[in-house]
Amino acid sequence: MKRHIPNAITCANLFSGCIGIVFAFKGELQIAAYFVILSGIFDFFDGMAARILHVKSAIGKDLDSLADMVSFGFMPGVIMFQLLKSSDYASAYLPYIGFFITIFSALRLAKFNNDERQTEDFIGLNTPMNTIFICSLPFIAEDYPKLIGSTILLIAITAITSYLLVSEIKIFSMKLNNLSWAQNKIKFIFLILSAVLIGVLKFAAIPFVLVLYIALSVLHFRGQGAGSKP
Repeated sequence: MKRHIPNAITCANLFSGCIGIVFAFKGELQIAAYFVILSGIFDFFDGMAARILHVKSAIGKDLDSLADMVSFGFMPGVIMFQLLKSSDYASAYLPYIGFFITIFSALRLAKFNNDERQTEDFIGLNTPMNTIFICSLPFIAEDYPKLIGSTILLIAITAITSYLLVSEIKIFSMKLNNLSWAQNKIKFIFLILSAVLIGVLKFAAIPFVLVLYIALSVLHFRGQGAGSKP
């Protein structure tokens, strides 16, 4: 029975993503974002459950990627599609550019499943973090409607995030094997700084959290590389 628990949690991730997509197509982007958060919680705990129960499998890995493709690949594409649809220079075909995020998310997940370098950390921005960033935009639009309503900015975000998804930038994983400060210092620093930013700026903090995540990752792995030199 226990071997089915991680896959059941993964399916919950998929189900939450499906519901979120329904709301996204209806234009209720903030509600969709809450289901993304729920999917992210399930995505975090399915891997943890697999490690604790020692029931990792190839099927579970593939199922996880398929669920992520819906929740963290298709979902952000739909949200960007809707944002471009209501942007200042929107046309009949322009909003479909948003689905480049979906395409590059698929490429990123395919690379992850076949890249032996990504057993502990990531090469390229992970899809959940990218999706959280995209889902923050409708909330930021409440305070900065002209900014988030800019077609040029939205296309730029689509291009930059698509690149980051398949880039060779090494990004640390947030999965914890233990609570040791020495082994997880960079992760704890990121969580503390992120909590402060979110406490001060609310949803407007998410873009800064994304930049912080990438910057700390670059510094962390550059430091490791320097430390390994004779």
